[in-house]
Amino acid sequence: MENNARIVAFRALERCEKDHAWSAVTLDSLLRETELPARDAALATRMFLGVLQNETYLDHYLDLFCRTRTEAALRAVLRLGAYQLLFLDKIPAHAAVSETVELCRSVRLDRGASLVNAVLRRLSENKDRLPPIPGEGSASFLAIRYSHPLWLAERLMREQGYHQTEAFFRANNETAPLCIQLNRLRVSTADYLRSLDRLGISYRIFPELPGCLELDGGKVTALPGFEEGLFYVQDRAARIAVHAAGVMPGMRILDACAAPGGKSMAAVLDARGDCRLTGCDLHEKKLRLILSSAKRLGLEDCLDTLAADARSFRPEWESSFDVVLADVPCSGLGVIRKRPEIRRKGEEELQALPQIQGAILDNLCRYVKPGGVLLYSTCTVLQAENRDQLSSFLQKHPDFSAEDFSVGGIHSADGCYSFWPQIDGTDGFFAAKLRRKTL
Repeated sequence: MENNARIVAFRALERCEKDHAWSAVTLDSLLRETELPARDAALATRMFLGVLQNETYLDHYLDLFCRTRTEAALRAVLRLGAYQLLFLDKIPAHAAVSETVELCRSVRLDRGASLVNAVLRRLSENKDRLPPIPGEGSASFLAIRYSHPLWLAERLMREQGYHQTEAFFRANNETAPLCIQLNRLRVSTADYLRSLDRLGISYRIFPELPGCLELDGGKVTALPGFEEGLFYVQDRAARIAVHAAGVMPGMRILDACAAPGGKSMAAVLDARGDCRLTGCDLHEKKLRLILSSAKRLGLEDCLDTLAADARSFRPEWESSFDVVLADVPCSGLGVIRKRPEIRRKGEEELQALPQIQGAILDNLCRYVKPGGVLLYSTCTVLQAENRDQLSSFLQKHPDFSAEDFSVGGIHSADGCYSFWPQIDGTDGFFAAKLRRKTL
């Protein structure tokens, strides 16, 4: 493969389309294969993510000048060209058109070169007088303007209103900061900040959440102290949720849906390395990821792993754990800004999730000791997976009550908190703290 930013962006789009692969994994793999110079890698990344984030918007304007039905590969080329014309002001229009036509030939789509040339030239000529998206104030307007599924726009407008939905969609099209949590068993916050200062890496600290830092992107493995296990990657919302559970030294903890392991690491660190944590997942491969992270951080002595279905009862665990973490399978709609491919999900794909989540909660609550905590969390923003689940659980399990928490500058109401990127600067996330009543 030629070391060309546009080719890499195209190949990444092609793999995501064909294999339904994660965007970050796909792009990282291709960048390693091609060894692009830093500047070209940055351009490939921006074009790839930009197309995924703005797919519907780009198609809306491409369709004004292209009445021909195009195959998926050619449509990806057209989107790359349109993204350069409509979003990348530093690339001259003539260069965006000519380079995209050349891209057709480079990826063996010669038959489409004339079509790409004609469509992009017309888009370039009219880009300063494109007609506005129709229906401002409607769900269809939001779906096109911010390239989110129409069903999600309609649903969130019913639940949150128009302005909250628009703000959420807009935030999803921005670049998410890189959030890391320091391993304060190995490094102090002050010492790690000095290492960032020496390298000229900018950061944001959160005094109310010690050891939590936000950086403006960057390659995780290139940050100081990665190999030495001085930090791990975890969004601030997830870190706050674990901290809210109130893990203390000497506790026994179950992380029932543990992969990729961030919450397990957070719980062990809250216990200052003095606890026994069991991390479970359905798949052995994912468990290996958890163990790898624990070893890098020097926390493996506190951790056991087990392949297990969180819906299947294990009698030996009944009333055995001080804290049970239940970060359940969910629609993932709160992390669209990090995984833009999620916006391709259809509503029908998600219909079974509330039933699965309810079954997991009904099972896991039996493992909590009297006086212990069940922490329910998701990385989504839908009420059916969040507050509705909480209400249903409390109705079925009167031996539990919701307990308010105040952690990291966040103050819950009714024992739960819904995080929003446009409000909290975090992933879209939900956390509920449930305390089992003493006998």
